[in-house]
Amino acid sequence: MDVQQIIFQFVGGIGIFLFGLKYMGDGLQRTAGDNLRSILNTFTSTPLRAVLAGAAVTALIQSSTGTTVLTVGLVSAGFMTLTQAIGVIMGANVGTTITAFIIGLNISDYALPIIGIGALFLFFFKSQFISSIGQVIFGFGALFYGLDLMGNGLEPLQHLQIFSDLMVWLSDNPFLGIVTGSIMTFVLQSSSATIGILQQLFSQGAMTIEAALPILFGTNIGTTFTSVLAAVGASLAAKRTSAAHVIFNVLGTIIVMLVLSPFTSVVNMMASAFNLNPELQIAFAHGVFNLLSVGVLIWFTPQLARLVSRVIPGEEDTIEMYEPNLDYSLIQRSPAIALDQTKHEIIQLGKFVLEEYNSMFDYYLNQNKKVMITYLK
Repeated sequence: MDVQQIIFQFVGGIGIFLFGLKYMGDGLQRTAGDNLRSILNTFTSTPLRAVLAGAAVTALIQSSTGTTVLTVGLVSAGFMTLTQAIGVIMGANVGTTITAFIIGLNISDYALPIIGIGALFLFFFKSQFISSIGQVIFGFGALFYGLDLMGNGLEPLQHLQIFSDLMVWLSDNPFLGIVTGSIMTFVLQSSSATIGILQQLFSQGAMTIEAALPILFGTNIGTTFTSVLAAVGASLAAKRTSAAHVIFNVLGTIIVMLVLSPFTSVVNMMASAFNLNPELQIAFAHGVFNLLSVGVLIWFTPQLARLVSRVIPGEEDTIEMYEPNLDYSLIQRSPAIALDQTKHEIIQLGKFVLEEYNSMFDYYLNQNKKVMITYLK
């Protein structure tokens, strides 16, 4: 067993996988354009619609973390309420399961031709739209090529006794599996990467479903770390949104862990009934887990918002006239929404200028000192 080759293939595979995932997500977001903004602006009026919006946006950008951080920015900018944001976060968890199902397609043998087709679209067409489509195709192929390399690197692990003992230990200690999944997701900054590793290990017989499920549940908790970091130094509303993300994902994990044994039985039964391959079995478990969490907790969205407000008390500071409320992180994450926010601030600035003009004009006509004193304050 060549340890160096195992490490190189695994690390290189993860790198190509993460690149492919991000590149595909960026291409999808460029293709969607202003639709991303429209989805968040239009379809968040009720908790259910907010969940659907969160799922749709996550499917477009292929990153639940990106959706959550984007939501934190929108709440901080005043474009979204806390209750709406909670619904979007719930939907983001559902939307990220699409990546697991894509991985479950198991078309690694066609990864290189797919990359070639994507490169053709990227370099031989001048249309921005076709170039974005090429980016999606290229990223899609890179994702599967990275998975193939990663799988080749992980394959020898099933023959190691120490690894087999570790899997048995995790099967007997589900809590440690949750911690493992959380840490892996935090380190890799991608729940999809952690799930991809699980799918490869499970498909090779190196891991049982009993060991895989707690790690799978832990990925949801691991994704919350990024939104917590995004809320540091942000507004009170953004901090509450981040806290809601943590509370929702932890509660969802607790709910499923309470019914872990019947949940495992259902997953095994459905895998047999639909003849699912190992990768799709993990994807199915991930989807059912998130749908169950959302199905239970969506009815308590207002209560969750009140709980978060109690956990993080306080009143939002009033924004002064000369302090623009702009979130610069949106420039990279979603230029369309950043532009929308800029337009909003320009309108606010216009209102302030008009108010100041009226005050000065009133003072000029009436010599009203009270108006000037109020203005100077």
